[in-house]
Amino acid sequence: MGLQPAGAVPGQPRLAVLQVNFRGSTGYGRRHTTAAIGEFAGKMHDDLLDAADWAVAQGYADAGRIGIFGGSYGGYAALVGVTVTPDRFAAAVDYVGISNLANFVRTLPALTRPYNTNSWYRYVGDPEDPAQEADMMARSPITMAGRIRTPLLVAQGANDVRVVQAESDDIVESLRDRGVPVEYIVAEDEGHGFDNPENQFRLYRAIEQHFAEHLGGRAK
Repeated sequence: MGLQPAGAVPGQPRLAVLQVNFRGSTGYGRRHTTAAIGEFAGKMHDDLLDAADWAVAQGYADAGRIGIFGGSYGGYAALVGVTVTPDRFAAAVDYVGISNLANFVRTLPALTRPYNTNSWYRYVGDPEDPAQEADMMARSPITMAGRIRTPLLVAQGANDVRVVQAESDDIVESLRDRGVPVEYIVAEDEGHGFDNPENQFRLYRAIEQHFAEHLGGRAK
C-alpha cells in the first residue's frame, strides 16, 4: 500500500510503502499460510485494513490518502480493496490481477492442475462445483464492480496465460460502461508481468503519476 504520511504537503515527494504479510503469506509457518483457506476477500482483506489502520494510528499515514497496489494476487487484493471497501483507498493499481476467481481457475493451464489441487482449488474452490463457483463469484471483484469509484490504473500483458487478459478487460469494460475513468495499459509483448525494460519504465512511470495525482507527490 502507498501511504501519504500524515501532515505531508501535497506536491512533495513523501511516500511511505507498507508491504503486509497478510495470512496466506509464506515464510511464517504452516498455520499462517493455511489461515488463508476460504478467506479471499474476507480475513485476508481484513489484514490489509488492520495494517492501514495501524499506519494511521502511528502517524505514518493520512487516512484520506492511502493507495493500494499489487500484482497477480496483489492485483486481486487491490480490486477487492476498491470493491469490498470502496471508501478506504484514494487510488489503486491492479497489475495483472484477478477479477473473476472462477474464470481464473478455469483458464489455468491444464498441466498445472496437480499443483493447483493443493493451492488454488483448496484455498479458493473448484468452479466446476456449483456451490463453490457461487462462493468464488461472491468473492470476485467483477461481481462488485459497480461499487468502484476509486481512481484505478490497470496493467496487463496480452500474452499472460496465468491471468488471462479477459480478467483485466472485463473490469475495465465494466467501469467504462458506467463512465468511470480508468487508465488501462496493455503490453502486447508481455505475459504475467512486464519484463521488457521499455514496458517496465512505461508501467512504473504511469504508477508514479497515478499516485502523485491522487495521493499527492512527485508528478514529474
